[in-house]
Amino acid sequence: MQATAKVKNVRYGVRKLRQVVDLMRGKSVDEAFAMLSILHSQKKGAVIVENALKSAVANFKQKSPAPVNAEDLKIKSISADGATIMKRIRPRSQGRAFRIEKPTSHLTVIVANDTDKE
Repeated sequence: MQATAKVKNVRYGVRKLRQVVDLMRGKSVDEAFAMLSILHSQKKGAVIVENALKSAVANFKQKSPAPVNAEDLKIKSISADGATIMKRIRPRSQGRAFRIEKPTSHLTVIVANDTDKE
């Protein structure tokens, strides 16, 4: 069995978010939480990934008919994808306008039983 958590339109660049996501791929949930607690002070993306992972674990516990411990869960799939880019204009000299692009991201976390061989 597996459970999914999606976080959409996060106001954070996808390249920065992927740096954190790549560290989490394939890890157990406990291992991922330990790594994220260390990364908290260095990367804003760690906080975003941690909240999504907590949501995925809660979704799994809600779906599961039997009680489940977080130690038994593994990150089956985790991905960060680009979303829409907010475009703003900054006035410059001689009547020109420079574009400021503010990126957003989508984050998807899939958590599954460690015992599943899917």
